[in-house]
Amino acid sequence: MLFLMVSAACMGQLVEPVHWRVAATAAEGDTAVVRLEATVDEGWHLYGTDLPDGGPKPTQFAVKGIDVFSLHLAEGRLQTTYDENFMMDLFFFAGKAVWELRLPLPAAAGGAIEGTVEYMACNDMMCLPPTTWEWTASLPSPSSASSSTSLWWLFLMGLLGGLLAIFTPCVWPVIPMTVSFFMKRSANGRAVKEALLYGLSIIVIYVGLGLLVTLLFGASALNDIATNAVVNILFFLLLVVFALSFFGAFELTLPASWSTRLDEKARSTSGVLSILLMAFTLVIVSFSCTGPIIGTLLVEAAGKSLLAPAVGMLGFAVALALPFSLFAMFPQWMQRLPRSGGWMDSFKVVLAFLELALSLKFFSVADLAYGWHLLDREVFVALWVVIFALLGFYLLGLFRFRHEEKTEGIGVLRFLLAVVSLSFAVYLLPGLWGAPLKAVSAFAPPISTQDWVMGRPQADVSPQPASIDEALQQAGQTGRRVLLDFSGYGCVNCRKMEAKVLSDPRVAERLQQQYVVVTLIVDDKTRLPEPLVVSENGKQKQLRTVGDRNSWIQRSTYGANAQPYYVKLQSDGRQTGQAYSYDEDIDKFLNWLNE
Repeated sequence: MLFLMVSAACMGQLVEPVHWRVAATAAEGDTAVVRLEATVDEGWHLYGTDLPDGGPKPTQFAVKGIDVFSLHLAEGRLQTTYDENFMMDLFFFAGKAVWELRLPLPAAAGGAIEGTVEYMACNDMMCLPPTTWEWTASLPSPSSASSSTSLWWLFLMGLLGGLLAIFTPCVWPVIPMTVSFFMKRSANGRAVKEALLYGLSIIVIYVGLGLLVTLLFGASALNDIATNAVVNILFFLLLVVFALSFFGAFELTLPASWSTRLDEKARSTSGVLSILLMAFTLVIVSFSCTGPIIGTLLVEAAGKSLLAPAVGMLGFAVALALPFSLFAMFPQWMQRLPRSGGWMDSFKVVLAFLELALSLKFFSVADLAYGWHLLDREVFVALWVVIFALLGFYLLGLFRFRHEEKTEGIGVLRFLLAVVSLSFAVYLLPGLWGAPLKAVSAFAPPISTQDWVMGRPQADVSPQPASIDEALQQAGQTGRRVLLDFSGYGCVNCRKMEAKVLSDPRVAERLQQQYVVVTLIVDDKTRLPEPLVVSENGKQKQLRTVGDRNSWIQRSTYGANAQPYYVKLQSDGRQTGQAYSYDEDIDKFLNWLNE
């Protein structure tokens, strides 16, 4: 009996061929991410997550307190073999497999998530009974690395915008006058202190402006701005007006009485208040030059986090305040400053070209959402080719605007910038005939809006099904599966996936052979014949547009509201495998399609 007990214990230790662990955890915005890793002993295999009925138990994941979450294979290769015992093809993993779970972050209150994995493992001689592994994961702070990276990028954009604003005609001449005022006003040590305080006042004013934008619109409204068609039209008009102002058509200025009153108030007061009023005077006087840059920065901040406008304004203000503080500490540097002149007008014109090019991105979102077809891909690319070609010709001095001073010759820097602009225009040219243009895929409309693509006969292009029901019907007739592609016209990551992953020849061939693809746009403003009344979170809600319906399907059926989001269905409508979200790894996407 003792011998049998020892033998049973040894068997229990030996027959544990699958070793699980929580490989990593993260918090990205409002989403918790948990990576679960399985290491399978040599000679054993772990069954996949999607197996035919009547076969062994598939690997199944569950999260405590959460019914809906997304799951996709992050690492590992799914293999297929015919099993004579079950008389069917079975899917399994050998060696190592890693899954990534994505679920709503609020569900992870307290910083911990609990869940289970039910699985079954076999070798050539035996199968173990289904086993359950319980896991617990601790999450880091919700301020994820990706969110922090986004804010850092916005801060750098603001910093660049502030540096550009320094060289405009409204700011550059003010620097020596303002610093000289501080130097004459008091002793050198105090002048430096007051100039630093002046720079700090500029930062406070612009950061306050960023916070004011957030308070006026609210965090949720800022997140919706990125895909709202009406707001994108307003941004388009705003940037066009700014561009025309920089071209010299007119000048955007705040009422002169504002700056006069502030200047008088600053001179009649003393201490910190006078310096703060002087900073306000600079903001108002320089508005005609800084307004377009600030407007563009706030447009970029829309759709980001709650702090995005303030972070962008912080970067802008730091750069703008830097010269006033530095030249106050080192006044001898002012003697080396280049004099104001025609180069400043040229600088504004260059910014105008860039503003005009950026404005087309926002008009494109509205054009796609409302189905106007005024700015399809080839029209967008053609306009960009013209804009950047004209910018290159302007930098070479081939033409100038009426308000600019006449200059003799061009400098080396201007020549190099002209080469860059003209080279970019040449790069864009093949896009008129359907080249992918991956470098600008996030800005240009999807290639599906292009009427003709070289090398792709129009007759070979089969239209996508208009609905999920139509796609399921086609799948049943052809023996293929259905791929739901939840996308958006204002979705930058969707354009990146289309340009890099979905357009890859291997992916395109696999989709054509094995799937019926239906794209569901969540910001499509096409009106439904009749509003649909649905119940969501215990409340009745009307769905009036195609986008509203598609977004509701994604939320209610698949528990997700971010795009891009891909779901595989059998021809009977059952989901197969887990969903796939934004990831530009082509091999990973192909493995997911094969599951």
